Amino acid sequence: MSQLPKQPAEVSVPTSADVARLAGVSRATVSYVLNNNATVRISDPTRRRVREAALQLGYVPHAAARSLRAGHSRMVLLPSGHIPGGPLHQYFFEELQSGLRRLDYTVVQYGSIGLTADEAATAWAELRPVAVVVPPGITLTPHGTGILTRSGAKAVITLGPDPVPGAHGLVMDQRRVGESAVEHLLARGRRHIGVVLPQEPSRASFAETRLAGARRAAEAAAARICPLPLRYEEESAQQLAARWPQLGLDAVFAYNDEYAMLMMRALQDAGVDVPADTAVIGADDSLIGRLLRPRLSTVRMELAMPQPLAETIDRMVQHPGGPPVHHDLLRTSAVHRESS
Repeated sequence: MSQLPKQPAEVSVPTSADVARLAGVSRATVSYVLNNNATVRISDPTRRRVREAALQLGYVPHAAARSLRAGHSRMVLLPSGHIPGGPLHQYFFEELQSGLRRLDYTVVQYGSIGLTADEAATAWAELRPVAVVVPPGITLTPHGTGILTRSGAKAVITLGPDPVPGAHGLVMDQRRVGESAVEHLLARGRRHIGVVLPQEPSRASFAETRLAGARRAAEAAAARICPLPLRYEEESAQQLAARWPQLGLDAVFAYNDEYAMLMMRALQDAGVDVPADTAVIGADDSLIGRLLRPRLSTVRMELAMPQPLAETIDRMVQHPGGPPVHHDLLRTSAVHRESS
């Protein structure tokens, strides 16, 4: 007869009272020190003693209890999903999270894949965050914004190509990327432009938006845009390059530098001269694109914020109830190199 393994003895969780006894101070002093309360004057030796006692005991403040005392949490929810990679977005989210930590917020990532827009908003609201930052590629509706604000979120911020009614909008309009690329190709005399679109679902929203920008720029010049679906595989690129003479294209704007490099190599292997026969431009301004021969033309993207995003979110939390604020963050510029 099998027996259940013995369960470990219950571990005693250290409390603020334990820290106070070890440091020889009151529990209020422990709270002031560990919550970085600057309104109460406490000497540096006392602060050090409290922190050393907390470290020795392994004491960690209880976030839920602190939220109850404050009337709101210090949690900023960052839903995660099919967020396209790239140096700009990686830098952006690293800066956001480190900036919020410096302001004593806790950043929590929440997996939202498989949920509808309103199901996701309801799930986020259950955690009672003080702010929600919805990244590109994740849908937020006006109804979802209402769910979050009624649950206590003081700031709901979207990062996407278009603002959502009722939410603050930090607009990263990917149409600008397609416009900058095509405007560059038009200036080089190209009029029959293929636009490489990743077939991977995780990149679909950005790809379609960049295609819309490419079409907008081409329309003004009566140029032709030809969408070119492509898997991120050598075989897929080779198959597309084999059809190149029938397509009648003299330029390619690829979704990003990775797809541009993949396409450029396939074209070269198929005997297409770059840039004489076909000009190629990507996006992201990656270092490896500068090391190719010919060097890869690209679209450089930068973020233009009046102040760090973490400080903007903190101001929204401190002063809720105002009208939604919209900032246009994305700045783009084409970088001309040998491939175009």
